[in-house]
Amino acid sequence: MNRLFGKSKPKTPGPSINDCITGVDQRASNIEEKVNKLDSELRKYKEQLAKMREGPAKNSVKQKAMRVLKQKKMYEQQVESLRNQSFNMEQANYAAQTLKDTQSTVIAMKDGMKQMKKEYKHINIDDIEDMQDDMADMLEQADEVQQAMGRTYGMPDIDDDELEAELDALGDEIALDDDTSYLDDVTKAPAAPDKEPGADSTKPLTNKDGIELDEFGLPQVPTSKITT
Repeated sequence: MNRLFGKSKPKTPGPSINDCITGVDQRASNIEEKVNKLDSELRKYKEQLAKMREGPAKNSVKQKAMRVLKQKKMYEQQVESLRNQSFNMEQANYAAQTLKDTQSTVIAMKDGMKQMKKEYKHINIDDIEDMQDDMADMLEQADEVQQAMGRTYGMPDIDDDELEAELDALGDEIALDDDTSYLDDVTKAPAAPDKEPGADSTKPLTNKDGIELDEFGLPQVPTSKITT
């Protein structure tokens, strides 16, 4: 059959929208260059017209300027049309890309849900609850072991009321120990006598040699009188 009718050629893929946008932008840029050249010509014609007098020569230059201005207007319209086409294609490309991204997101979410369901099949909530109960029992047993290890032996059997009474009495003893009122009698005691018992209060103390003694019982140094 291929020999009789020939083999159909494979279809070549059409240009992508990005290629179309690039081509349109390039065309618009080329036309803008032409517009810039026409602007330069118009400036030259304007300078010539400003220096020329009225007459056929000036009218000829004016006609040339008018022709260049018409070309410029035509090119500007083409540039505007191309820029609008490029903008519309960019908007369409953005919308298409957004739809693709949304589709990819939905597919990823579906795959995630399938994976979650698959993994959830390996989890049994009853097993988890049994494990939690076993852990609570083990912690309770560990607490009982600690209490057993901390048990004391050989302690006398004392009534709690007796302990409270002894504690109250201990507080009274501490209060008595803190009482310093007995020191008041020491501060109020009379000073040690500095004279012989029974002696006149105005008579100084003397030793066996008749030398006067000071308040500490030491011989006083005689003071000599200074005469003028």
